[in-house]
Formats: sequence, C-alpha cells, structure tokens
Amino acid sequence: MKTSKIFFFLFLLSSLSIYSQGNKIEKSDSLFIVKYRDISEFSRVLDDIFNDPAFSNAHWGVVIQSLNTGEYFYKRNEHKNFMPASNMKLFTTALALLQLGPDYKYKTTLYIDGKIKRDEIYGDLILRGIGDPTMSGRFYNNDALYVFNKWADSLINLGIKDINGNIIADDDAFEEESLGNGWSWDDETFSYSAISGAVCFNDNCINLTIKPSEKVGKKAIILTYPSTKFVTILNEVITVKDDSVTNVDFYRERNTNIIHCNGTIRKSEKEIIFAVSVNNPTKYTAYVLKEVFEAKGIKVRGQAYDNDELSKTYDYKKLATLFVQESPPLKEIIKVVNKVSQNLYAEQLLKTVGYEKLKFGSIENGLKASESLLTQMGIDKDNIKIVDGSGLSRLNLLTPMQINSLLRFMYKSKYFNEFYESLPIAGVDGTIQNRMKMSRTEGNVRAKTGYINSVRALSGYLDTFDGEKLTFVMISNNFLVPIRLSENIQDLVCTLLANFSRGNK
Repeated sequence: MKTSKIFFFLFLLSSLSIYSQGNKIEKSDSLFIVKYRDISEFSRVLDDIFNDPAFSNAHWGVVIQSLNTGEYFYKRNEHKNFMPASNMKLFTTALALLQLGPDYKYKTTLYIDGKIKRDEIYGDLILRGIGDPTMSGRFYNNDALYVFNKWADSLINLGIKDINGNIIADDDAFEEESLGNGWSWDDETFSYSAISGAVCFNDNCINLTIKPSEKVGKKAIILTYPSTKFVTILNEVITVKDDSVTNVDFYRERNTNIIHCNGTIRKSEKEIIFAVSVNNPTKYTAYVLKEVFEAKGIKVRGQAYDNDELSKTYDYKKLATLFVQESPPLKEIIKVVNKVSQNLYAEQLLKTVGYEKLKFGSIENGLKASESLLTQMGIDKDNIKIVDGSGLSRLNLLTPMQINSLLRFMYKSKYFNEFYESLPIAGVDGTIQNRMKMSRTEGNVRAKTGYINSVRALSGYLDTFDGEKLTFVMISNNFLVPIRLSENIQDLVCTLLANFSRGNK
C-alpha cells in the first residue's frame, strides 16, 4: 500500500503549522492561521489532500460552501451518486422536524375491550402503538420497564387484582414489521438492525449480561434484561483461566427468539453486555407487559398476543382508555437519532411522517408526504434514491450536493436551532466525541457521521477563524484501507477550515 500523504499533513498540524502554499501564516491562540489570497489557492490544498494515493481506487464526494456569501470553497464529484450511510439521518430528522414540528409527541394508549367489575377487568387490554421508539431506558434513567411499572401501579391503585382476558399489542398503524429494504440479513441479530414497527419496547432488543462462573471450566452466567421468558438462551460460554482470552459471540436464529451464546470468558472478567434484536417486537412488548403485571401481583388469565395472530381490528372510539403515555418531544428524540446514530429511531420517524400525513406509517408514505419539501430544497425527487430512514441500506443513493442543499435549507428554516442542536459536537459528544480535539475544531464542528462497510461520511456545519459559517459534506465510498484513514482526511479538512481566514481581520 502506498504511504498516505495524510500522515504528512497531520504531522504538520501536530507541529502547529499548516500547509500554506506560500500564503501568509499568523499565530493566534496557539495555532497558525493561514490567510489565503483567494479560495482557488485553498482549493488546491484540498485537492492534494483528497488525491491521497491510499484512496486511488475509491471515490470522494465533497461540497464545502459559505453560508455567508454562497461561495463554494470546494467541490468534488458533487453531482455523483454516493451511498450516504447514516448521513441519511440528516434527511430523516429534517423532514420529521419540518413535517411534525419540534414539539410533536407520540401517544401510546392502553385500552380496555371490556368492563371493570369491582377488582377485576373482564376483557382484553390492547396496547395501541403509533411508532413511539422511546419506551426504553434512554429517557427513563435506564429503566426500560418504567412505563409498564407505572401502568401496573395505577391498576393496583384502582384496586385491580385480576385481568380476565388477554394482553394484545396492536401495530397496524405501520407497515408490517420487517428488516429495512436492502439491509443485510447477516446483521439481523445485532441491535443496529432491530426491526421497526408501530409498537416498540427497549429499542426492540433484549440485553444480555454475561458473567464468569465461580469455577473455571463451568458455563458462564447469562442474565437477560428485561428478565423474560420471551427469549430462549442457549448458553455455551465457558469460564476460562485468566491467562486465556475472553471471546464471546452470539447470534439469534432467523425468525425465532432462540439466541445462541458461545465462546470463552476469563475468570477475572467483570461482565460483558450485549444487546440482541428480537423477532416480533410487537408480541415481545405485550409479553413483557403481561409479565410486569404478574410480577406486581395482578393475575392475567389470558395470553400475550400480537393482534395479527388474532386477526382482529378495533374501533378505538368505542373502547375505554385506561392510560396514555406521551413521549418526550421530537426535538429530544432527534438528538438520539443524530448524536447516537440510532437506526431504529430513524426508521420510526420516517414512517411516522407517513402515518401522520397519509394515515399509514411506511417508508414509501413518509417519502411521498415529503416530496414537496425536497422540491423546496432544490432536490429533484426523481434524481435521489431513498429506501430507508437510517442509511443502513446500501441501496440509498444521494449526491454530496443534495446533502449540502438540505444543510443550507435547514440553516434558513425556523427549526434550524433544533436541527443544529441534534448534531454531534466534535470533541464533546455523540459519534465525534473522540475526534478533532483541537482548539479550533472542538466544540465548533457540528456534524453527522455515516458508516457502513467501505463508506465513511461526515457532513455538517463549522465556523472559520473569521466567524464565517460553512456547510461541508465529505463522503468516501468503496475504499479498502482502514476506516481511520478516511476519518483522518475528514478531520484534517475540518481543522483547515476552522483555521481558515480570508485575511480581513
């Protein structure tokens, strides 16, 4: 492999000097600020960086533009299609904000199809979901069962001791649960591939905690959270001596909730925690809700069902409402989507747009409802391919200029502050918490990352040394070198931009 020029540039930065191409260099705040005579000279510096020989068989798509003047600092393959990976979440969160508003809240309702007589409910309880992804520990102090326990306690306070019926979860507000279009079946087990649907609980995952046993050679201890019989754990993890290695693997059998755990764990290891996606999260939700009621002393005489198993539909106007759970506002939900890059939340949001605007939650409806917004952004709907909300699919195709158009549009929108606040902050939080920890980039760069195999993206906003606000889009596709090399180039360019000056000060 050819030696990457990026290391030369990084060395120069670490020595507090910037590649100047003969331009004037001034020292400020312990950094050297390069004052360029014109943008074309700065563009040649970026050309040299993006022509790095380590990426000679790959592709870079780049757009950098001033929001103050509209001038382009740099363009490269700006109208070519690229797989955006999680840069797709920029579109999903922007469209959700514009369509639903930052204060939008989901409402998950527990209905009773029957009557209450003294201390007993005669009839079924139906949990109707409309896509709320937040019924997990993320917003409730790591207590995924918070809402269910609250409902159980409320029933107890009403004097309810028995439920003479079933616990049913209704997910008909959205399209049938499935993996996203173009998602890899090889990833089905993992939490980032959790199935999307109108009913969600605990990110549609089960958490496994693996601990060594007291004796070497014995099987490890595996605990689940929530503690539920909905999944079956096949434990083949063996406790080994401390001079051995910990190497634990797991997979869930397709279309089942049988989870295989195998490998080794050292005797001195404290614990290992995994999140595994579940099959049929709708039934999973009903099942755990039933278990919570029973653990609280409320006897449930029926079973837990996904409503599709019963082929039943409900006229909710005729049913009594027991409880309504409101989610946090959308402006808080999109922070999870963009800062953490949470795929399930992103899928839920795009489907929610479809549900709220066209009365049925699907990716297709979410996009159909948003066509006019894309047009307002200057994006031709026939020249963009979006197949999911998260960017996990390799079938998504966007151009760097389309992403830049969205960033520009959001900058001028009334919801820019909420959008901006949802983005990871360099050196501070989210997926770029450990990147660009330098005085001019740390806390300055706000950007969404993107990663799937052979794809690395970074797009967002930053301020130059002069306070000029820029948009930037950088996407690399089809590279075979370590991902860190792509990140190094992105970080270097952001650092150069943050230290850029037109020489007017």
